[in-house]
Amino acid sequence: MKLFAGLGNPGAKYAGNRHNIGFMALDRIADDHGFTPWKSKFQGQISEGRLGSEKVVLLKPTTFMNLSGQSVGEAMRFYKLDSTDITVFHDEIDLAPAKLRCKAGGGHAGHNGLRSIHQHIGPHYDRVRMGVGHPGHKDKVPGYVLRDFAKADQNWLDDVLRGVSDGAPHLADGDTGRFLNAVSLRVAPPRSSTTKEKSKPSVKPVETPPEDTRSPMQKLLDKFK
Repeated sequence: MKLFAGLGNPGAKYAGNRHNIGFMALDRIADDHGFTPWKSKFQGQISEGRLGSEKVVLLKPTTFMNLSGQSVGEAMRFYKLDSTDITVFHDEIDLAPAKLRCKAGGGHAGHNGLRSIHQHIGPHYDRVRMGVGHPGHKDKVPGYVLRDFAKADQNWLDDVLRGVSDGAPHLADGDTGRFLNAVSLRVAPPRSSTTKEKSKPSVKPVETPPEDTRSPMQKLLDKFK
């Protein structure tokens, strides 16, 4: 059994924020893979279903970002999971928009949601780092992540979320390579070649002159005609 936790802040006010891309990812997975309706549990919202052969619980903490670890820790203990059975989906300002990376363990890099999870279950859990871009200066980060995605972001955002949903069964199975490939196929699908092969210029065959069957005497006579 696996626990997928998406990070964000509860309520309509925050629903479209960059900080809520983790919530968005879980909503798309639940919708596309026939998960149960969301219900309140573990200081959050949960939905249950299967991804491939794995039973998966989706969790959206409603404690606000800075206390996400309370909800994740409670769910982990209830289901008797190891922290390595947990994958956290979160916004990542150090990745360009539409870029995704998977990471096992490590630091929280100042992300308040991850910091809280570290405090409650330790650092040994998996993450899906979902790039939202950087505002350019660290002082602008809080305001940036708490603003909605721009209209210009909607196309790539939709592609990323569809890709995450496509690859979710691979992620549940522990195959991060195939998961990331599924995202890539949505974000940057291979282009079919539209270049027609140039027609080669026609080459006229070289005509072989007919064999000269004249005798030497005849050739000499013909010269003086």
